[in-house]
This record gives sequence, structure tokens and C-alpha cells, in this order.
Amino acid sequence: MPQVSKLSDKSKAGPKPSRSIAKVGIIGAGQMGSGIAHVVALSGYTVALNDLKRESYDKGIELIGHNMTRQVAKGLIKDADKDEAIERITFAPSMADFGDCDLVIEAATEDEDLKHKIFAALCPHLKPTALLASNTSSISITRLAATTDRPEDFIGMHFMNPVPLMELVELIRGIATEDETFATARTFVESLGKKIAVSEDFPAFIVNRILLPMINEAVYTLYEGVGTVEAIDKAMKLGAHHPMGPLELADFIGLDTCLSVMQVLYEGLSDSKYRPCPLLVKYVEAGWLGRKTRRGFYDYRGEKPVPTR
Repeated sequence: MPQVSKLSDKSKAGPKPSRSIAKVGIIGAGQMGSGIAHVVALSGYTVALNDLKRESYDKGIELIGHNMTRQVAKGLIKDADKDEAIERITFAPSMADFGDCDLVIEAATEDEDLKHKIFAALCPHLKPTALLASNTSSISITRLAATTDRPEDFIGMHFMNPVPLMELVELIRGIATEDETFATARTFVESLGKKIAVSEDFPAFIVNRILLPMINEAVYTLYEGVGTVEAIDKAMKLGAHHPMGPLELADFIGLDTCLSVMQVLYEGLSDSKYRPCPLLVKYVEAGWLGRKTRRGFYDYRGEKPVPTR
């Protein structure tokens, strides 16, 4: 089993990881949480996966099994790897089940108040040496850490979606994050086969600071009648060689998540260029959140996606 352990060579410069990681807790069994559980378990770690409902956990495990089967078909892993990884994942029905975890990664909805409540419920059950990480894509790590009993052991660990396929993880230090916490987190992420981009703790970090305003501008382009859904996505796929058009990508991410990130940028930087497009707000108010609700900028209820505008 892979472990992040203490380095004995004191002659090496720089911070040294000083804690072992063998068991990882993950809060949230949705698309991001299940994806993180997938790569963590496949890398040999024991995983405790939590969600409010057992049904959500079961759906997460089903998704993990489906995605690992695809990896087997492509020759990326073996059947035995898949079976062993799934066996390493267990359901954690309550926060008390994280008491023996060395690291807990929060991967709940992008809602700061919700995250605060989760950490308030979680921290009393953690052992003193446990590290805490948030998979937030935009919210201040310093602010989240300040609501816990261990801000020095708190870090941002932002995985990209879909987690099994995307190579990058953004690591974000809060103002109180200690060097050994950062070094331990870096070694852990690298053990998953991921590449790291280190970001300062500013709203939306690096990837979403650049990506979400582009998506928001695409929605404005639709809102102002410059182009249709189909024309906008075609223009960026063929004109800029993007693998997905920005509106198609918004549906994949989730329009509620896109709106949340834009609100964090707008409120955090006080710059009008980050104002969420009113059309994006309207779609979220309608409950048209993209693929997960089967309607967004495209309607996914038929045989193939159809633009909704």
C-alpha cells in the first residue's frame, strides 16, 4: 500500500512530509467525490466515502465500477486492479466514521455555508494528526480553514473533472497552511499519478479564474443574440480547436457550479467583468443545470442533445 511517510534524509532541503497517509475519507459521493475515490482507491489507499444518502453512495460506486470497466477495456488497468480498488472503498454513513482517517477530502456542493457546516460536524471526530483538504473550485481556503480546529493542517486540493481522466490537481495554501502539510499533500497527490499546479489563495484559483469567465462570456454572447447555442459551440470547437464548446462544457460542469464560481469571482474581486450573465442565472433558477438534470443549454432527454435556444 502506498504511504506518504517521513523522510529520513535530513540533508535534503525544503519541507519534509512528516505524516503517513493510509486511509482517506471523502465527503460527497457525487461526480467529483466518486471520481476522487476512484483514483485514490486505485492507487492503493483505503477509502471511506460519505454521503447523506446510501442511495447516493451506491450510485457513486456504480459509476466508479463503470469507469473502471472502461479502463480495463482500454488496457489501462487489469480486472484484478478494479476488484481490489472497489473492495478498498467502504460507506461512511456518519462523520464519526472518519475517526481513523489520515486525510479527509471534502467534495461537497460548491456552497460555502454547507462546507462550514460539514467541517463543524467533522472536526470533533478527527484524530489530532489528520489533515483536511477541500476540493472547492473557487472558495477561499483561508476562510474555510479558519472555521476548523486545524487551519495549519488545511489545504485546497482541487481535482479536475472527470477526475480519472484529468491529469491536473491545483494545490492551494491558506495563510495558515504549514509547510509540512503542503509537502505531505504534494507527495500524496503525486502518488495518485497526478500533476500539480500551485495556486495562490485568490478567488477561483487558476483554472476557473480563466475558464469560467470564458464560459460566462459565451452565455453573454448567446444572451445578446450574437450567435445560437450551436453556432457558439461550433465556433470555439472549430475556430479555437477546443474539444468541447463553452456551452456544452457548462452543461457538463453544471450550470449551478458555473454560477457559484462566477459569484465568488464577482464578490471576491469586485470587478464588473465577472458579473454572472442574467441568462445563466435564469437557467439555474429554472432548475436547468445541464447534464445532471437532463436540460441546460442542451436538452438531453432525446436520443441526442438538442439546443434549448
